[in-house]
Amino acid sequence: MMECMKTAPGFLRHAMFGVLVLVLTCACTAAPQPTATSLPVSITLAPTSVSTLEPTRPATATTTSIPTATSLPTPTRTATPVPYPMTIVAMRQRSYPGSPIVIEQKLEPGANYSRYIASYQSEGLKQYGLLTIPDGDKPATGWPAIIFNHGFIPPATYRTTERYVAYVDSIARAGYIVFKVDYRGHGSSEGQPRGAYSSPDYVVDVLNAFVSMQHYAGADPNRIGMWGHSMGGYITLRAMVINKDIKASVIWGGVVASYQDMFTLWHRPNSDSAAATAIAAVTTTPGSGRDSRGWRTSLVQQYGNFEQNPTFWNSISANSYLKDLSGPIQLHHGLADTEVPPVFSDTLYKQLLAAGQTAELYTYPGSEHNITAGFGLAMQRSIQWFDKYVKGN
Repeated sequence: MMECMKTAPGFLRHAMFGVLVLVLTCACTAAPQPTATSLPVSITLAPTSVSTLEPTRPATATTTSIPTATSLPTPTRTATPVPYPMTIVAMRQRSYPGSPIVIEQKLEPGANYSRYIASYQSEGLKQYGLLTIPDGDKPATGWPAIIFNHGFIPPATYRTTERYVAYVDSIARAGYIVFKVDYRGHGSSEGQPRGAYSSPDYVVDVLNAFVSMQHYAGADPNRIGMWGHSMGGYITLRAMVINKDIKASVIWGGVVASYQDMFTLWHRPNSDSAAATAIAAVTTTPGSGRDSRGWRTSLVQQYGNFEQNPTFWNSISANSYLKDLSGPIQLHHGLADTEVPPVFSDTLYKQLLAAGQTAELYTYPGSEHNITAGFGLAMQRSIQWFDKYVKGN
């Protein structure tokens, strides 16, 4: 353009000079645009700047992180399932509020005590039982009491005032309130009988009966023990590692073995024996009433067998928690017992001593499951035990 201006006429040179000035002016005006190339530098720095200001991220950034946070518990639940209801841990987490004990019917009195049909509540179900109350003046703190846990009797044939008459009479005569509990589905008690070894229900009923007795006006809440026979021994042992207030217990012919020993050492007697039905309850699908291994098979499939997952099987056995026992235990077993192996009581006795607990074991040669041949001696020892550890004599 400078060469053209030299040869152009004057007026044209002036015009061209104006154009040149205009172009140079525009060029000067446009010159700052290269700073736009610095914008990417700012953009690349922005993430560093934003990350240092993480707490002040806009709401949209916080919102987008929520799905990740809410999805985290899913694999945790799969890896750590809710405790199986039969585990001691799960049983301790439950509530046992009990209820007022209501006298439903007065019965013929005993030698030195009154007898009643009484009721209480367990998980919203009305439960019944045989209640005895000593005659005479009530002690200042109330009568000592025994929750009486009977063994297996087919629920359809169970009657509140039948069976264990001599057992209840002996304890009642010794100056104790006795409450022989009808488990759910037994007699007039509401609910379905699902068995003791595959369902927590009967233990729940007994623990609610215990708390109900603690609130009973005639009883001393600090002097309550338990007596259990056969399946009732299983219930008693479990209750004592769940509730710390049970002062002491006596167990006759008890199913007091670990689950592993129950499955491997407990062989069925003749099919017409009442105990055959009791043993069948160990492998009965809850609610079915049939001799099925469904529940056991399901647990093995879910948790593995004893060798694969001893932690689980120990978790549902009261024997694994003997250091937490609430009080002393006295054991009795007939050596001619063909329904519950005497080795169950012998093994538990050794486990109790190893756990530093106070325990006694008495065996009766020639005596069967009910210790009929040695009944008088066994009952005398039982009452002496209660007098020492429940009454506090």
